[in-house]
Amino acid sequence: MGVASKGSEIRGLSAELTSFVGRRCEITEVKRLLAGSRLVTLVGVGGVGKTRLALRVAADVRRAFPDGVYLVELAALECPDLLVQAVTEALEIPDLSTRPLLEVVAEHLRDRQTLVVLDNCEHLLHDCAVMAETLVRSAPGLRILATSRQVLGVAGEQTMVVPPLPLLDGDMSRPPGRSPEQSDAVRLFAERAGAVLPGFAVTDDNREAVVRICRSLDGIPLAIELAAVRLRAISVEQLLARLEDRFRVLTVGSKVVLPRQRTLRALIDWSYLLCTAQEQLLWARLSVFSGSLDLEGAEHVCSGDGIATEEILDLVIGLVDKSILVREEHRSKVRFRLLETIRQYGRDRLRESGQEERLRRRHRDWYLDLVLRAQHDWFTPEQVTWYARLRTEHGNLRTALDFCLAAAGEAESGLIIASALRYYWIAADSPHEGRNWFDRLLAADERPTPARAWALCVKARLAVLQSDFTAAAALLEECGELALRFDDLTITGSATYVAGLAALLQQDLPRALTLLGKALDCSRRTDDQIGVVNSLIYLATTRSLLGQSDQAVEQFEECLAICGPRHENWFRSYTLWTYGIEVWKRGDIRRAVEMEREAVRLKEPFDDHLGIALCIEALAWMSCGDGDSERAALLLGALREIWRSFGGPLFGYLAEHHDACERAARGDLGARGFEAAFRKGTGLTLAEALEYAMREDPPEVEPQRRPSPLTRREMEIARLVAQGMSNKAIAAALVIAQRTAEGHVEHILVKLGFTSRVQIAAWVSRQERGDDPSLSGDAP
Repeated sequence: MGVASKGSEIRGLSAELTSFVGRRCEITEVKRLLAGSRLVTLVGVGGVGKTRLALRVAADVRRAFPDGVYLVELAALECPDLLVQAVTEALEIPDLSTRPLLEVVAEHLRDRQTLVVLDNCEHLLHDCAVMAETLVRSAPGLRILATSRQVLGVAGEQTMVVPPLPLLDGDMSRPPGRSPEQSDAVRLFAERAGAVLPGFAVTDDNREAVVRICRSLDGIPLAIELAAVRLRAISVEQLLARLEDRFRVLTVGSKVVLPRQRTLRALIDWSYLLCTAQEQLLWARLSVFSGSLDLEGAEHVCSGDGIATEEILDLVIGLVDKSILVREEHRSKVRFRLLETIRQYGRDRLRESGQEERLRRRHRDWYLDLVLRAQHDWFTPEQVTWYARLRTEHGNLRTALDFCLAAAGEAESGLIIASALRYYWIAADSPHEGRNWFDRLLAADERPTPARAWALCVKARLAVLQSDFTAAAALLEECGELALRFDDLTITGSATYVAGLAALLQQDLPRALTLLGKALDCSRRTDDQIGVVNSLIYLATTRSLLGQSDQAVEQFEECLAICGPRHENWFRSYTLWTYGIEVWKRGDIRRAVEMEREAVRLKEPFDDHLGIALCIEALAWMSCGDGDSERAALLLGALREIWRSFGGPLFGYLAEHHDACERAARGDLGARGFEAAFRKGTGLTLAEALEYAMREDPPEVEPQRRPSPLTRREMEIARLVAQGMSNKAIAAALVIAQRTAEGHVEHILVKLGFTSRVQIAAWVSRQERGDDPSLSGDAP
């Protein structure tokens, strides 16, 4: 499912491509600030290393946050309305409710010990401040580490100005016990120079020149890295001479030291001038991409008017060699990224050329074509590949939609893009975002067009999945009128299917049977195979609920017969899920379980949290029906949190099976036995619950004991006390203030009725051996 073990990694972070140099003092200071404040903001000029510092600190302290460390990258996010959506994606919070997303995030974090890194907040300053303040007030175990060129201005915020890398002061003489090459700035230069010029080292002959280079660049890491790349073509001494010449021109007539912003700008200017004319052109054009891009996208968007398509590859290689483009590995493919400071510089150049709107339009056209191809291939063996590609391109899809809203007369193209993503919005757990785009695009273009009709239909489908049936009905009414106006049976069939699904979810089974039957007929007449499969899945489900078992099985089998030869995952998985329930009801538990597990395997490439949870729920019912009530209770407990995050237990028409399973398990296990197994399940992550559901043996979790008087944090501290750690050492390990650690130890002593740390250690030892039934460490 793509769910990592708690605290094991920083979610959303790619592996560092270059080594991290220095910053020991800054790392220590940021950790100190995090121990005493819920919100810490790293402030500094572009290129000074705020992001790298934040991520290094996050990696160092991740063990202190058992519920995870998450990176939320904001540089490519242009629309403030999508800020909270970006956080839900980074935290992998599934939600199909209509609740405000900020409320959903706050509830998700409320009882968790989590660190969230908000990177590049400056262009969304107010919105980041409001969100951060809301979250830290709602979730006492949350820490936020932000990076920005300005402070957020939130009460209780601690800030640290990230300085340039330190340089030695005074002359070039070597201080006692320390050589100039040991300064962080010089070490960074040496490492980056060695990467482009194997064998490079700081020696007695070049030491003075290297130190002067780093000093002239004010110790700004990005500037140092850009300068070091030049050693491919010139010597250290030549590099120094050219830098001093450039800065001398900038400061002529003034004794004032060049401001750091201008230092970096001058270095980027120089990097730009050292590029060929075609490389400069490509650099500017690539700035229209958000986040990363692939070679195919660069070829289609950036070629022409001075750059032939076949020249793009060599130009990209040239920009990578000059450290303008960063190369990234994405599964079996390579993508490229402009660092944000470099991208903004390129965008300025593009704007100055008067070509910005033309390139943004070409960017939009490329992604319009991309999503239409993805829609065409969704019912093929390429489905998973397309889904993965759309996930990777999510930032660029947002940028394309932003253009459609910003440019006059382009909203219709935006409606087409958003509608073509109809399955993506669902698979990516993004119904909120999909509806947000439709809201804005439909308001921007109210003309009665086929594009509007499709948009209304897709938006209604997303509303139905969020149980917003009133909104869906109004959308479908307008959609139906437009479908009649254009005499488009495909739109009519799709809208009727959505209405039928809404009736099913509201448990109006006769109406669902009628509407889904009509939708199936429309799809057959237009040879819309996706429409046929969609209608069959839920028509068969409706028949199953009405007791029409043979007809339901016939339609499930037809559905699988259509999907099977296409080797697609999405529709087959949902067919197997609901068909498996019918097979279970018919008494073939073994086959039903295998069908549910196969459905899970098909869903895993999509990270389809809702679909996987539905399959686990069905497996719980089947375990109970097979006499394994403890397994059933454990799985129900594991699903408690995810159903809460969805805003309801599950699809209403299946709620009776959930209730029946719980009653039966309670009856078999007794109230105390059921609660013990259920509680054991609540201690599992979704990944652990999934692993358990997919195998026969029980999960390896601690046996349940009577509730502990200690909270989870107190239990964690008790174990550290048992290891002989002092309060100061505990504070450092958990990134909390020493006074906080002392308070926790005092509370532990009071709760357990002890007077010494030795007693705590002995008590923990008994618990670990299982001798003490009074301790579980799971009390709220």
